[in-house]
Amino acid sequence: METKIIKIEGMTCGGCVNSVKNVLQKIPGVSSVDVSLEQGSAKVQYDAAKTDTSQFREAIENAGFEVAA
Repeated sequence: METKIIKIEGMTCGGCVNSVKNVLQKIPGVSSVDVSLEQGSAKVQYDAAKTDTSQFREAIENAGFEVAA
């Protein structure tokens, strides 16, 4: 398992946190997701053989949020 911390811009409430968490959890290979509104980030544990960080970025952006560089 790999762990990736992703900085996310545009989250303003608990609903935003839930939206980000839900889209990331749907990605095959993701085992756990912890999203923090205060930190403006998501911690994702995943199987690198099944997914990669580009899929995380795409899912977050499709949900209406920005991935910080």
